[in-house]
Amino acid sequence: MKLIIASDIHGSVKYCKLLLDAYRNEGAEKLLLLGDILYHGPRNPLPEGYAPMKVAEMLGEIKDEILCVQGNCDAEVDKTVLPFKVNSVFAFTFVDRRTFILFHGHKDIYQPKPNEIMLTGHTHVPLKEVGDYIHLNPGSTSLPKEGSAHSYILYDNGKFLFKNLETNETYDELKITVK
Repeated sequence: MKLIIASDIHGSVKYCKLLLDAYRNEGAEKLLLLGDILYHGPRNPLPEGYAPMKVAEMLGEIKDEILCVQGNCDAEVDKTVLPFKVNSVFAFTFVDRRTFILFHGHKDIYQPKPNEIMLTGHTHVPLKEVGDYIHLNPGSTSLPKEGSAHSYILYDNGKFLFKNLETNETYDELKITVK
């Protein structure tokens, strides 16, 4: 199964469009969104092409293919305008006989078990940590920090490819054993 893992769109039409283009071009079956979908937040600048209602409309095109968790910038009202369910704190999904745990990352709410894959956003900086469990962060689609690129992760049959959203180039990867 191919998945696109992304976080921190923050209401940017420009980067939402690029994300949806990548989703279609990669042939993904699910989009895992790790929060901060519409609002830019009080500490962030307005992202390029800021239009939260248009982002909601665009994501509605694939609403049945989205698994989403709430970020710290997502308000209850955002849940009423998004055309798909936003899980409040975290979500689990099972892919290739592995447990993927999704949450935004602004709160420490779950301690992964060995061999689980924890996906978080929030920091706007890509992360790849491998130990007893795997912790991955795709960075931010619209407001990357610390010199990182606008980015997402493509999961495909045991490979996590960290990709630049603007160039579609892979800049890092992690291979796992598919059970």
